[in-house]
Amino acid sequence: MDAAFPIVGVDGREPNDTFVEKLVADARAAIDKGVEMGVTNPARVAVSGPFLWSIYDCQPFCRTADYFAAGIAESGAYNRSLTPFGFQNERRSYWEAPDIYNKMSPFMNANKVKDPIMLIHGMADNNSGTFPIQSERYYAALKGFGAKCQACIAAESKVMVMQPGRQYCTSIGKCLTG
Repeated sequence: MDAAFPIVGVDGREPNDTFVEKLVADARAAIDKGVEMGVTNPARVAVSGPFLWSIYDCQPFCRTADYFAAGIAESGAYNRSLTPFGFQNERRSYWEAPDIYNKMSPFMNANKVKDPIMLIHGMADNNSGTFPIQSERYYAALKGFGAKCQACIAAESKVMVMQPGRQYCTSIGKCLTG
C-alpha cells in the first residue's frame, strides 16, 4: 500500500488552516484501508518520524489514540509558539494565527496522549526549530498528564534519526511496557 498524506490549501485557506483535520483523516483512512486489505492489525500500528514528520506523527496520535498502539517522535518541534515567526510553509506569525500555532503544537495537546510514546532527540541539536528543550518540555507535559512515555536523549548527537542497524528495540520495548 502506498499512502500519501497531502496537506494543501483550498478555497483561499492556507494549508495549515486544516492541517490537523486532514492529517488525522488521512491517518485513519490509511489504517482502515490496511485493515480492509487484511494486512494491518489496528492494535499494533505505531507511528514514527523525524523532524517535521515528528509533528505529523504526534498530531494523529494525540487525536486518534484508538488508532495507534505507540508513537515514536524524533527531534521534533512540539511547541510551535517557540518558532513564533513562521515554520515550514507557515508565513503568518504566532500573533497573526495563534489558534493555528496552538492546534499544530503537540505540546498543547499533551493531555490527550493515552498510548505509549517515545521521544528521541540529540542534545547537540542546533536547529533553531528543534532545540532539545522542545523534547524536554513535551516529555515533562506528557509525564505530568500521566502518559506512558520515554525520552531518549543522546548527549553528543546533533540529531537522532532512526536508521537501519541502530538498536532501538530495547528502548522502544521499555517505552511500550512502562
